[in-house]
Amino acid sequence: MRGKLEIPENDEDFVLLKSDGIPTYHFAHAVDDHLMGTTHVVRGEEWLPSLAKHIQLFRYLGFRLPKYLHISQLMKLEGSSKKKLSKRDKGAALSDYRADGYPAESVIEYVMTLLNSNYEDWRRANPDADYTAFPFSIKKMSVSGALFDYDKLNDVSKNVISKMSAEKVYNDVTNWAETYDKELYAALSADPAYAKRIFSIGRGGKKPRKDFAVWRDVKPYLSFFYDTLFSEEESIPAAFDPADVKMALDLFMLVYDPADDSNQWFEAVKMIAGKIGYAADMKAYKENPEAYKGNVADVSMFLRVAVTGRKNSPDLYEVMQILGYERTIQRIHKAIMKYV
Repeated sequence: MRGKLEIPENDEDFVLLKSDGIPTYHFAHAVDDHLMGTTHVVRGEEWLPSLAKHIQLFRYLGFRLPKYLHISQLMKLEGSSKKKLSKRDKGAALSDYRADGYPAESVIEYVMTLLNSNYEDWRRANPDADYTAFPFSIKKMSVSGALFDYDKLNDVSKNVISKMSAEKVYNDVTNWAETYDKELYAALSADPAYAKRIFSIGRGGKKPRKDFAVWRDVKPYLSFFYDTLFSEEESIPAAFDPADVKMALDLFMLVYDPADDSNQWFEAVKMIAGKIGYAADMKAYKENPEAYKGNVADVSMFLRVAVTGRKNSPDLYEVMQILGYERTIQRIHKAIMKYV
């Protein structure tokens, strides 16, 4: 990967065997790799200064010299400067990825972007191909040292997970949770079909949802689907008139029909918006916002917070379908009681 290199000939009379009879790394490397029939040695660039010793040893011992590839160090940002990623840094051990719940596929995909500079271009042109189909080349490896970036790893992982089936996500999350999150494991394993419906929301299609990068983030993502995990994390902003909020929730309870499709459901939300003086049409609202107290998106937010306890969640229609009529109405009723 570095092309032709010139290195100084070894002129050091280095030790082969220690006083206790244990061989040094240099001697062990030559003998061990010869006995194992090693043909290629891939190691870090910090071993370049030792290369002359190893070449000399292989020659003196009459062994066939393997091909060497000295790869650049993996770097990390520390403040405004770069330093070598050491074995004590987070991300250097596989146990870090297992504990956080990174899928193996995500880590492999990210490492490929570090190994070859043209991998990302290839992936854009081949979005569904297996990474093993990539024409890997040592000539495309960086000689200056790749930068390990957790933010990019998370972006890659979100993309990888978004392409997984609900079945695979369920199986992988459940396997991870059995070791690392017993509470989540109990919830998921109690009703696999229910959990798979949750993971199916927004999955597939040209623009799948990208809600989490690691399995550790799954519990906060889906907690509102389980009564044992549910908590009200956010509330409806105080800027909205409590009377408007209460009326919107009251009206929804009167008209909500779980048999409606998503279009009928949204038409009901728009109707409620119009009845409380909010714009049912976003285009009309943008043209003349002063004419309305709010818009249909605000009414949707009232419902979302009442049902999920947060302002952001997967598709609210799908959420209500999965929760079921009784739990949906119970949560809305509980939210209404705050305004009585």
